[in-house]
Amino acid sequence: MHQIVRCVVLALFTITAMTVPAHAESMTPGCGKALELAGPNRVELESALAQASPALRPHLEWLIAHMPEADLRTVKGGFLVLDAQQALDAWQSSPWRAQVSEDLFRDAILPYACVDETREPWRERLRAIALQLVGDRTSLAAAATAVNRGLWPVVKVQYSTKRRKANQSPSESMETGLASCTGLSILLVDACRSVGIPARFVGVPMWMDGSGNHSWVEVWDGSAWRFTGAAEATGESLDQGWFTARAAEQSSDDPQHGIYAVTWQDSPLAFPMVWNAAGPVSRARDVTGRYRTLSTAVPAGQVRVYITVVRDEQRTAEPVVVSDAHGRELGRGTTKDERFDANDHFSLLVPEGTAVLVSVNGGEATMSMTATKDPTTAHFVLKSSALPAPGAVGDDAQGAADDPRPSADDSKRSAGGTADKSLTKAAAEKLKRSLWSAYASKNKKAAKAELESGALQADGATMPIWFAIHGAKPKGGRSLWISMHGGGGAPKEVNDQQWENQKHLYDMPGKGFVAGEGVYVAPRAPTDTWNLWHQSHIDALFAKLIRDMILVHDVNPDRVYITGYSAGGDGTYQLAPRMADWFAGAGMMAGHPNETQPDGLRNLAFTLHVGGDDGNFNRNGIAREWSTRLDELAAKDPGGYPHFVKVHEGKGHWMDREDAEGIVWMSEHTRVDRPTKIVWLQDDVTHDRFYWLKVSAPKQGSRVVVTRTGNTITIESWRDLSELTIRLDDTMVDLDEPVVVRTPTTVLHDGPVARSRKVMETTLAERGDPTGIYPAELTVTLPATTSDPAP
Repeated sequence: MHQIVRCVVLALFTITAMTVPAHAESMTPGCGKALELAGPNRVELESALAQASPALRPHLEWLIAHMPEADLRTVKGGFLVLDAQQALDAWQSSPWRAQVSEDLFRDAILPYACVDETREPWRERLRAIALQLVGDRTSLAAAATAVNRGLWPVVKVQYSTKRRKANQSPSESMETGLASCTGLSILLVDACRSVGIPARFVGVPMWMDGSGNHSWVEVWDGSAWRFTGAAEATGESLDQGWFTARAAEQSSDDPQHGIYAVTWQDSPLAFPMVWNAAGPVSRARDVTGRYRTLSTAVPAGQVRVYITVVRDEQRTAEPVVVSDAHGRELGRGTTKDERFDANDHFSLLVPEGTAVLVSVNGGEATMSMTATKDPTTAHFVLKSSALPAPGAVGDDAQGAADDPRPSADDSKRSAGGTADKSLTKAAAEKLKRSLWSAYASKNKKAAKAELESGALQADGATMPIWFAIHGAKPKGGRSLWISMHGGGGAPKEVNDQQWENQKHLYDMPGKGFVAGEGVYVAPRAPTDTWNLWHQSHIDALFAKLIRDMILVHDVNPDRVYITGYSAGGDGTYQLAPRMADWFAGAGMMAGHPNETQPDGLRNLAFTLHVGGDDGNFNRNGIAREWSTRLDELAAKDPGGYPHFVKVHEGKGHWMDREDAEGIVWMSEHTRVDRPTKIVWLQDDVTHDRFYWLKVSAPKQGSRVVVTRTGNTITIESWRDLSELTIRLDDTMVDLDEPVVVRTPTTVLHDGPVARSRKVMETTLAERGDPTGIYPAELTVTLPATTSDPAP
């Protein structure tokens, strides 16, 4: 008996092994490449192809050729072939088969997923439900609207921001009974596909008013794509929904404001999944233009205002009356509760500039504002208590957010009865995530192209780069190592050779990169002058490099390190103090500081290595002097100036890679991005921002020392400085309480500092650093005289 089983298994294996190559020559373009990308999972995909019927085989090859790369490595063959066969059966048995081309079938029925949801077998379960809902309908549009009307009571799923996650699969939504617009859209797309209705996932990353993202569904009606809101059926009609007017205002001139439909066909666009920017990439079509034609724009001189009522942190359905300052009624209606999308609000048009009064339940709560086109004043959020409004920074942008717009309770704190535009703490935190998601979506493609070009440009200089990625990516993101070569003041060929040496300087034989993990970048200096690495364009180039690596290779901005050897060490001496707030650590190897001073190193892990016999330019002697000076600075300033200095006795300019221990030491440190004390000395290359401080007119040689304790910021000393801007967030101070800014003798500010969307947008744009976003700032004028003792 065992022999018989073994023979059968062997025979099946032989048939499988022989079947795949037999089709190799006629394989769909791209399928072979996809199989190569599958790695060890190739055997699963080849097994699926071997099991496919002749009718299914070409469709399955097409599907594999267009699968996300992450799926190629993980999706099992049994699941794939069964799902594809069920899709083919649904298409071929549908009464509208003649209205659905092969291309439409492959793009909008055959796919087993919409975006990045869990891959699971959903067709059989949803088909049993959807067939009953479709009944004897033979029209695609009638069938699709019937599914949207009847599906939700059967599967018992409703809209809620309390869903477990945005991108739920059908079974995950049905398990909890709750889903966001994304989860609802996935469920409706899959239900339509299960009965052979072409359907696709559509979404906008960010509404034009900044209120967040939204997802919905498009279905094919036999001649065109038509849209509908999932669980928001409008009878038997399509191309209707609460978001129609909003969609008509979108523009893909800014990618974050475009409208995109997921496609499995080839496309240069990626669908912007704001809930999971790192998820499997889905291709997309830009369909913004079609939506711009669907609704009449807001008439000139009019403003659309939105009204929400919140009780006990829940949106509620309440009667509201809207009047002008003279008591004339402008409109009335009922607000939307938690059954509706987080961006779906009662709205009406009012004349721009009108002083609007909103009354709830006959005057139980009121709020007044002047209606303008500014999104921050176009949404009225009335609350029954001082609880923060849950609002709608985005239905799915890393979780539903507190509304960043003013509430009725805010108006009580402002003069003249108008609402304060400041954000709540929770709203600012969630807006921060939303802003970063939009920024990344907008800039990632250009950053990737720049890195792939092999050279960066800034301030009129071009810097070639070489980089290698080592080790597995940690949970918080990769580290980044910028390693500057030596040479300088030499012919191009000499500096090119130094660049080649730097590329693998810290690869240890048999062990790889000494730090174990990270993106290791060896840039080639833009010039061949003696001061290769401390000219002003280097700062701008490194800032761009860091930003691009954060966007493209998921670099952790708190784990960026800089090092350099010889002339590269000169660069570390110079760049580390003036760009300390960019780095977690800096390693100076065999260099010379020239005129630079260590003041700015107060919060940076700094390591210095030089050969004991490296006497050229007195490198060894100066290294010992810096060691003493750093010891003294650390002793006088507890918690400041972390350093590790080592003079490698018996070594000359080349330290036989003993300096690699400095790389390991740096890797143990992360950036201190919001220190409690800042020492800022402007070098010959000046900067307008340093940690949480900013100046409008940086001046070489100016110096300031600032500390913070609780809600008090003390400017301890300053020199050649008349004005200082201080950035703050809720990890540093309590922004709901007064903030004091003072010198040792004078109070410069004692009062509130408002959170502001504008400040958040500005601080993000300055650097492209998601951790460098601040919601609040204030500027103080400094007295003309000061005592500025040496550090």
